[in-house]
Amino acid sequence: MDAFGPARRRPTRQVLVGNVRVGGDAPVVVQSMTNTDTADVAATVKQVGELWRAGSELVRVTVNTPEAAAAVPRIVDRLRMMGVDVPIIGDFHYNGHQLLAREPACAEALAKYRINPGNVGFGKKKDLQFAQLVEFAIRHGKPVRIGANWGSLDQALATRLMDENALRADPWDAARVLREALIRSALDSALRAVELGLPADRIILSAKVSGVQELIAVYRDLSARSDFALHLGLTEAGIGSKGIVGSSAALGVLLQQGIGDTIRISLTPEPGAPRTQEVVVAQELLQTMGLRAFTPMVTACPGCGRTTSEFFQELAKVVQEHVRAKMPEWRISHPGAENLTLAVMGCVVNGPGESRHANIGISLPGTGEAPAAPVFVDGEKSVTLRGDNIASEFVAIIDAYVERRYGAAAAAGGATGPAAAHAG
Repeated sequence: MDAFGPARRRPTRQVLVGNVRVGGDAPVVVQSMTNTDTADVAATVKQVGELWRAGSELVRVTVNTPEAAAAVPRIVDRLRMMGVDVPIIGDFHYNGHQLLAREPACAEALAKYRINPGNVGFGKKKDLQFAQLVEFAIRHGKPVRIGANWGSLDQALATRLMDENALRADPWDAARVLREALIRSALDSALRAVELGLPADRIILSAKVSGVQELIAVYRDLSARSDFALHLGLTEAGIGSKGIVGSSAALGVLLQQGIGDTIRISLTPEPGAPRTQEVVVAQELLQTMGLRAFTPMVTACPGCGRTTSEFFQELAKVVQEHVRAKMPEWRISHPGAENLTLAVMGCVVNGPGESRHANIGISLPGTGEAPAAPVFVDGEKSVTLRGDNIASEFVAIIDAYVERRYGAAAAAGGATGPAAAHAG
């Protein structure tokens, strides 16, 4: 492993999900999931659009009732009319085989099916119903995510492995047996799908648990035992900082080791908080690890006794919200702007130095310092801001820089200087 960056990702099979490549040499893909009633077409279209604009590259919807299945083609059509070209994944549990049989238009409209081998069917019906779902995928040319989950583990498989473990000369502990059951549930189901005729390059695997160390152990093993593309996520991660920290800790370790092709941050939304938060966290995880760039990142100091004013905090928030709001437009009209680095610093100690390291940085006056804020552009002092309009003036400097370096004129003539090198 490179001490200064993630390990080179072990090659997995590449899967095409709609227009998005997952696995192989493709970058790690961000996905999310709606929490609307899928039968409510308007609400689901609205939320999918919000998730897509935030940067979600795949969006999963629950397909649990005949009404939800019937709504899927209308949702996909309406999204296309709005210019929202994001692959929609159908999440099936218990009755997916019936819903796809009843609504063939749903089977065709979805870009991928998610199947949980733990609840696809029970007893003698399990193999039949799993085969029916796979046959729909084959018929419609769709990829499948076979997603095992700690909370809905195949109990028959777990019991069998427990019985086999009891006969070992040196039995494993119960946790290891259950991890093996989870891995086997995913792998055995994938191999069965291949036997049924589903190409291996249309299969993505996941084996999700809610504990950080368990997730790392499961995916290390799963990665070593197959070359299927892998979806990462800490299931039931929790609310707020607990969910963010847990997901980042687990996925960060795996991504650093080159494991994982697509991720979701499964946050419990705080009351009133936007669903898009899980997309932002996933993007920031990948970007802070140096794996991808999604939006200009703002470096800001944490504050200390030298920064008794809250203005630098307010400015950092204004700048971060501004560039994130502009990215849906910049992504199309100013490609490369996502690589821009910004710094909002609160005093003279590290302010000028950090500002020079960024493409654009500002060093605000700390306690007792002269009321002046030097701005640095590509390492050189550009202007000094003063007065009550620093925020609007600094944002204007950012917008002008983006236009100059990443706009149509720059694209036609080729950007030069430090910004061009950084954009590469």
